[in-house]
Amino acid sequence: MERNLTLIVLFSALIVVLGLVPAIPLGFGVPITMQSLGVMLAGAVLGSWRGALAVLLVQFLVALGLPVLAGGRGGLGVFVGPTAGFLIGWLPAAFVTGLVVERIRALPVAIGAGIGAALGGIVVLYALGIGGFWLFKNAALQPGDTPMSLWAATLIMAPFIPGDMVKVVLAGLIARTIARYRPSALIARS
Repeated sequence: MERNLTLIVLFSALIVVLGLVPAIPLGFGVPITMQSLGVMLAGAVLGSWRGALAVLLVQFLVALGLPVLAGGRGGLGVFVGPTAGFLIGWLPAAFVTGLVVERIRALPVAIGAGIGAALGGIVVLYALGIGGFWLFKNAALQPGDTPMSLWAATLIMAPFIPGDMVKVVLAGLIARTIARYRPSALIARS
């Protein structure tokens, strides 16, 4: 129990620290950050439930108003802004990543973690992130404005995918390194 709690807090801290890496702001309100790598790693290393709890702890800190998101953001307002779908999507993204790593034991760790990170950290996260961005943009319409289509929101987010594919590879490589040098720490596979 104590070990689990320590690892959950450690990965929450990792997600927060990755928020200190300067974000690359884009003109439409969604910056490029490294925090999604921490979400992928939380799931890939800790497994589904522990990874999701690590993310939930970060989300709780954000809700309290602590500036733990990239760019020093925090507070309840970020849960209703253009990035809300991504922030909310972190929890299922970590859970799915961990679930895939737990289930795909026949493949090498790097490949299993990479597949998990791609499914959780890209497919799940982008589905929620794009949906949230689309809802935010359409909720802010003024009379006479043309609503944004879901396809248009998807096209706006598409440029982020290559960078997140790099994060998927990094998550796989880091998980493999942990498995090699500290196998007991890779809870998703134990």
